[in-house]
Order: sequence, then structure tokens, then C-alpha cells
Amino acid sequence: MSEIVDRVKRAMKGPSPVQSANGFTVPDWAPGFLFFLAVTFTLCFVARLGLDTSVRLFTAGEIATQDVAADQTMQIEDMEATARRREQVTESQPPVFDVSPLPYEALAKNVEDILTSVRAAAPGEDLEKLRWQIAENLNTEIGGDIIEVWRQDDFRNLLQKDVLPWLKENYEPGVVSNSSVFMPYKSGILLRDLPSKMETLRVDTHDIKDTKQIKDDLEHLLKVSLNKPFRLRKAVYTLVYPLIAPSMTLNQDTTQVRKAEIARAVEPLYYIIKKGEIIVRQGERVGPIQQLKLQALYSHRKGPYNLLRATGLFGMCLMFLAVLYVSLERAGIKRIRSTDWVFLGVVLLIFGMLAKMADVVTLPGGGGLPEATRSIYFAFSLPMAGAAGILALFFSKRLCIFISLILSFLAANMVYAGIGVFCYYFVGSMIYIYLIKRSETRSQLFKSVLPLLAALYVMWVSVNLMDLNDPSVVGAGLAFVTLSAFLSLLAVVGIAPIMELIFGYTSRFRLMELLNLEQPLLQELMVKAPGTYHHSLIVSNMVEAGARNIGANPLLAKVAALYHDIGKLKNPHYFIENISCKENRHNKLAPSMSALILISHVKKGIELAREHRLGEALTDLIGQHHGTTLIAYFYHKAKELAEAKGDDPIREADYRYPGPKPQSKEAGLILLADAIEASSRTLVDPTPSRIKGHIQNIVRKIYTEGELDESQLTLKDLTLLTDTFHRILTGIFHQRIEYPSAKTTEKNGKHREEPACALDPKAAEHAA
Repeated sequence: MSEIVDRVKRAMKGPSPVQSANGFTVPDWAPGFLFFLAVTFTLCFVARLGLDTSVRLFTAGEIATQDVAADQTMQIEDMEATARRREQVTESQPPVFDVSPLPYEALAKNVEDILTSVRAAAPGEDLEKLRWQIAENLNTEIGGDIIEVWRQDDFRNLLQKDVLPWLKENYEPGVVSNSSVFMPYKSGILLRDLPSKMETLRVDTHDIKDTKQIKDDLEHLLKVSLNKPFRLRKAVYTLVYPLIAPSMTLNQDTTQVRKAEIARAVEPLYYIIKKGEIIVRQGERVGPIQQLKLQALYSHRKGPYNLLRATGLFGMCLMFLAVLYVSLERAGIKRIRSTDWVFLGVVLLIFGMLAKMADVVTLPGGGGLPEATRSIYFAFSLPMAGAAGILALFFSKRLCIFISLILSFLAANMVYAGIGVFCYYFVGSMIYIYLIKRSETRSQLFKSVLPLLAALYVMWVSVNLMDLNDPSVVGAGLAFVTLSAFLSLLAVVGIAPIMELIFGYTSRFRLMELLNLEQPLLQELMVKAPGTYHHSLIVSNMVEAGARNIGANPLLAKVAALYHDIGKLKNPHYFIENISCKENRHNKLAPSMSALILISHVKKGIELAREHRLGEALTDLIGQHHGTTLIAYFYHKAKELAEAKGDDPIREADYRYPGPKPQSKEAGLILLADAIEASSRTLVDPTPSRIKGHIQNIVRKIYTEGELDESQLTLKDLTLLTDTFHRILTGIFHQRIEYPSAKTTEKNGKHREEPACALDPKAAEHAA
């Protein structure tokens, strides 16, 4: 079984970077990323891949021979209700009446022309001929006495000073042909002044005069206000009345255009059909509305595929990945390894296909459950939070959130759901990520299902009130939500260990197991290399405290520090912490061989880590804990020997660790702590000030050599680490009280004894 797992792991790692003929190097992460993209596109295609479900059609008046349920959630336009709504809106639109100054201007001009022609005509046959012509034009009888009045100066003055100004004033608001034209328009009218194109809404139209009111008011003016005689009044009526015309007219074209625009702006009214809703039951008579719904379902039935929508979904997923790229620090998305992308793709594929089951399988009716609840049974039972929990065991919180966003988006589209179901999946995933990140023991992991369950309950009620609008399904849906929470826990407990075994990941719980000092590898280190074991314990305490201060992973850093020097088990007596003062095997070796032995402990540590299945995370940290630093002592010793013998210059690369340089904060942290703790042993008088100066020198040296360039450690982090390491090492090298030799003295008749711990070395040791 172990051989099979190892082969799967090697296959997951993929080939090493390949350089093409033109010098282009394929990145290590590219194969896994392409696999992830392929999985994402496949799920986008599957999300819009539906079975061609046949919808039985019945016409209005028929008796349904079988139950017909909606196979998808959709909305269809209610044509009749929409038409009624548009008719109501258009009826409330006020008509447009044009107000023109031309009727009054024409009246005044005609009056002036008639009076001028009458005064210019000679009495006799010409005047009589003119009278008949004017009578014909005005379509009224004109007597000879009226013509005589028109020729008088008093009549002309009356028109110019009183009648025409009064008519102009009354024409300005507008004159309509008949006031009854306003009766259909209870909501008012729009008056549009033609010269200025300005429009005014008139709700009350009672004060708008028609031509009859103008004539009546003119008669009142002449008879009552001006007290003119009947003969003069009759002459005015005969001349003016035929010329009075309406200045306000209904603009039918403009009114109809505006009503059409308003009608188009009215949103259609829809019937909302929920997936699983029974449209018609067997034995029922089909009504017009049911026929409309059946026709809509038939015309929108799921086809074999919808490539355009699948492409749109994939485009959205690419945008999510683009946001992930710019949000990650420094190297961005490239920091995610090829194996990680394969793992993310596998999780996405498993839970994405699980979501597709909700579209294929429908809970049968019965049990007193509402139709809406039956249709979303699988949708709200899916353990999407479990996928987020699995990711949270191995990846950073930010990466987990973005992958959960993509999965929630795809799953909501798989079940043809709306924003409510998407929020249910995504919020539940984020909450479970937070809970898993805070769980440090397996008991805490099992307890995390309770707050997850409470959060999913709240989301279920919120989605129900926001989307389903059916309070009756709240109680029935709680059972489905409960199932989702426990399935999520089961996914984390059941699937995560399998993924951890196949992909070589190290979960938080595996790290807690490795932290136990009773682990066989640590016990062997304690027996064979006690100095290295003690050094590793101190370094682990240093990196744990440092990791907490700079926001790194303290558990991963501490466990990696415990195991970072396990490679020294192969040749423990060649390392200074395990060498006694009387024997130093390096004295018999050439500097190059000594350097080779020191360098080999990194490679042997990687081999032991893989042999004992410590996981890729710890294996990588072991391989990076020296970076590419120089083994200065043996390099300078070899350089001196070569110069003394006159040999070729020594290659500095032969005395450097092979690397790689630290690729994470945890790796950089271990490199610093390892170098500082080991070199601090050389301090003769380790006072607090000397310890701090020593730490600063080591940090400055490692930083200037570029060993931390790829570790994501900032200058602020280095300052915090300097203070943290100083506090810990000061506690280790604290000053002791020097106990005098044991003796008994008497002074002034009193007996005094020295502390008993000075007499007994064991007692002194325990006192320390």
C-alpha cells in the first residue's frame, strides 16, 4: 500500500521545469494550474449540462392525465396582467394640448383688414359688393346699417382700445373649442406653448375658457362694463364672433407617442415558478394560467448543453482567480505549487459533481413537505462548508476563501439557484474556515459542528425569507441544514486524512502528533545526538514565540524546528554540539570533507523526513533551514591551506549549503533562530547587551547576504524577531548566584550554616 501511495505522490509532483528550444522555462506550478483550470471549465460546462426533460403539454380545458412538476426555477411573463398594468399607466398619462398665438393674431389681422377695406370703399355699388363679399367670408348676414357702423371712427376706436386688448388677454391662457373636451382627463392635461416649447401641467381645467365663454364674456363686457348701445354691440358681434377660433388643440400624435413610451417602460409582470412546483395534478382541469406555465416550461426545457453560458461561468471564475493573483503577496499565485493546484482541482471536482446531483435528483412529494422545500432538498443538504474545512487544514485562509468563492458560485449554478443559495454556501464556508483554523485538537474539530450548525440555521432562515418567501418551509428545512453541517464534519474527518496521505500534506492534527517528544525519531535524536536534541528544543521555543509575533504559523514552525536537524543522526559525532573537548573528528579530516559532512545533514534530513512521512511542508522546511549560507570556518581554513600549498583557489560554492533559500516566513524564522542559538554558545560573558548585539549582527549578516529575499520576512518582522530572540536567550543565559563552599562559622555566639544545595550537587541542580 505504501508503495502505491509513493507512486501516486511522485505522479502528482509532475515533471521538473522544462526548458524549450527558445529558452522559455515552464514554471513548476504550471501543470497543476492547468489541471485546475481544466477542472473549472469542466464544471462550468457540467453546470449548464442538463437532461432533456420532456414536459407534457395540456391545453386549457383538458383533464390532466398525470402530474406535471417544474424541472427548473424560472419566471414567465403574465401577458394579461402586464397589458392591464400598461393600460392603467397610459390612461394616467395626461394628454398634450398645443397652445398657439396664431388664432388671435389671425383674428386681429382680419378685423383690421375688414375695417380698412370698408373705410376705403366708395359708397354705392362698390360698398354693396364689398358687404356681400365680407358676409360670404364670415358666413353671416351683414346689413347695410352694420357696414355704416364699421365705417365710423368710434367703432374703430372701440375695437382697438377695448375689444382687441380684452381678446388678447383672454387668449393668452388658451381657448378651447368646447370645455367638454377635458372631461376624460381627470388627472389633468399638459399645455405646450408652441413658440417656447415649454410645457405646463394643469390639473384643474375649469378656468380654461371655450369659444362660447369668450363670446358670452365679450357680450358682458360691451353691455355691462362698457355700457354700449345695442346697435354698436351688434356691429361688434357681427364682426368678431365669426373670427373667434380655439387656440388650444389636442395633439394626438405627441400624446400617443408618449403613451407608447410609458407603456414600454412598464416592467412586465411575471409568474415565478419554483423548481419542483406542481403545475397541474392528475385529474385536474387545466386552466389558462396552467397552460401558459406548461408552454413556458416546454419552450425553456433543458437542452443537452449551453456553451455560451458555460463560457460565461468560466469567465467569472477566471476573474476570481485574477483577484486571487493580485491579493497574494509578492510572488502571488506562483507560490502555490503544482501539487497544491492538483489538490484544489480534485476537491473542486468532487464537491462540484456532488452539487450536480441536486439538479438530477428530486425528492419525491409527500410527507407534508411544501413543494419549495422538496425542490431544494439536495441544494441545502450539500456539504459545501466541508470542502472549505478540508482546504483550511492545509492552506492559508485567503486561498481557502477564494477557492470557496469559486466552488460556491459553481455549486449555486449547478442547482440553478439564485443569490440566496450562493450566500448560504459561501458564508457557511467562510465560517467553517474560521472554525477549523481555530481548532487545535480533534475534540475541538468535532465541537466546531455546533457553531457551524447555528450559522447555517441563521443563513437558512435568512435565505428563506429573502428568496423563497414561504415561512412554512423554515421548520421543515432545519433537518436538511442539520444534515449539511454533519456531512461537512464527516467530509473533513473522512476525506482529509486520505488527501493528507495521497498528497503528502501535514495537517494541524498531524503536527500536534509530531510535537509529542515521545515520537520515535525524537527519542532516537535524544539518545544518539543529545546536543542536537537540546539545540532543537531551544530553537523550537524561539521560533514558536517569533512566529506568534510576526503572524506566521507557530505550530508548523515549532514542529519543523524540532525536526530540522534530524539529518545529524547519520553522523552525530561530527557536529560540534555532540563533540566532547577531548575528541574532534574534524581534526583528522580535510576541510572539504568536513564541509561535505555538514552539508550532507540537510540532504539526509530530507530523506529521513520522507522515510518517516513527516509531510511535504516539514520536508521543505528542513531542506531550507540553512538556505545557501557559507560554512565559513572550513572555507577559510581550506583557503589558508590552499594558499600555503600554492594550490588552485578554493571554490566558494563548494562550501555553501545547496539551498534553496527560505521560501516562507517559517523557513526564514528557523534559519535565523538556528544560526543565532548555535552561535550564542560562543559568547564568553553573555550579558543582555552582548546577547542583543550578537543577535543583531547575525540577523544583519544573513539579511545582507540575501538569504531572506524569498522568505516574505519584512524589516518590521526582523525587528520583532530580534526582540523576541533577545528575551528568550537572556532567560537562558541568566546570571547565577555563586555559592560559597560549605562551612560553619560562629560569630557573636551564633551558629551560621551555608545553603544545603551547595553541599549536594544534586540539590544545587534542582535549585537551579
